[in-house]
Amino acid sequence: HPVARELGGAILAALGRNPAFVSAALPLRVFPPLFNRYDIGMGFGPHIDNAIRFSGGQRFRTDLSATLFLTAPEDYDGGELVIEDTYGEHAVKLAAGDLILYPASSLHRVEPIRRGSRWASFFWIQSMVADEGKRSLLYDLDQSIQAVTARLGEGAPELISLAGAYHNLIRMWAEA
Repeated sequence: HPVARELGGAILAALGRNPAFVSAALPLRVFPPLFNRYDIGMGFGPHIDNAIRFSGGQRFRTDLSATLFLTAPEDYDGGELVIEDTYGEHAVKLAAGDLILYPASSLHRVEPIRRGSRWASFFWIQSMVADEGKRSLLYDLDQSIQAVTARLGEGAPELISLAGAYHNLIRMWAEA
């Protein structure tokens, strides 16, 4: 629907301006956002997202899944996004406008709605860096670079060295 495409475009534009998203995802391609609505009794059972999605005649590898919460958490009961990892289950119910990014390889589900209605947008990201461990390392390094920049300023030799290492790692690991 044209409205869904327009809203999806607004989401993608906002994400492109969000340094935390760019740093964490290192997006190469983002699957056009989709939207869902869960009403009372509705949920989505445990699953792992498809490894490959198709859009506009192109294949996307789904490295990361994203859920953008559109409904305030106090407006519905249930509807938690439950993500399982090595450390157990994590139930997520964020404020309207907040997004969670998680490995698309994660087993996850949406708990049934008990009251109200839960609206969300969801989509997948093909990262420039396919390996989750490498992406995590780059994210941590980028966070350190930002902290050093705030403390020492942009010309600090330590910052130049850290930034050089960050960009050389991306050069080694990134698909373009």
